[in-house]
Amino acid sequence: MNGEKIDMSESMKKGIYILPNLFTTGSLFAGFYGMVASIDGDYRSAAIWILVSSIFDGLDGKVARLTGTTSKFGVEYDSLADLVAFGVAPGILMYSWALRPFGRLGWLAAFLFVVCGALRLARFNVQVATVESKRFVGLPIPAAASIVSATVLLFSHFGWPSSYKKLAILVLIYSLAFLMVSNFRYYSFKDPEFIKRQPFSMLVLAILLLIVVAARPVEMLFIFFICYMFSGPVSFFITYPRRRRLEKALHKGGDKPHS
Repeated sequence: MNGEKIDMSESMKKGIYILPNLFTTGSLFAGFYGMVASIDGDYRSAAIWILVSSIFDGLDGKVARLTGTTSKFGVEYDSLADLVAFGVAPGILMYSWALRPFGRLGWLAAFLFVVCGALRLARFNVQVATVESKRFVGLPIPAAASIVSATVLLFSHFGWPSSYKKLAILVLIYSLAFLMVSNFRYYSFKDPEFIKRQPFSMLVLAILLLIVVAARPVEMLFIFFICYMFSGPVSFFITYPRRRRLEKALHKGGDKPHS
């Protein structure tokens, strides 16, 4: 522990990288303004600002890696910003928008979302060096916050009041909290093969997808995030039989006597 403090102190004396930390600050600012909008009752703006925060969050890591400016300070700052922007901000948004009528059950749901987000970030920081980069363990907290925002925008788009399907919204929040601390695997979109040469048909498919999103942005955004939310559990149950067979094979192999 003392060694980490000394390393951090020495790093701080050398200075910090401005560019990636500016993107992290932008993410933090957008999340904080989302909280201000929630308190003011402007829930649609709050949802949009949380989505803006997720864009900044996606850029800061990429900028740091592309420019070779990753640092321990940046990692710690990014985690703190994520907790505010994707934990506290959506928690306040959901409580103010839909969970208040549930009383204690409502604010406990909002708190559970925040604390599970914090646990998700802490686990990610501990496991980052031991888990494959192609997969996240548990639903990423920016994705959970984006689902909250997409839900609010969907209701606003169709003119539905927050009281519509109230129980479904409560279940959604508890589900997101559970998925963040679960062991379900989620695709991280960090696969290097993803940005390499692809078949021509992939470009055509991507263009068609962009056209559909541009035509119905709110609905498609909601569908995309909901599909991503379910992708973890669905993948787990699809691959479960194969994993069981592999575990049994390894177990039998381990039981064989050595010659």
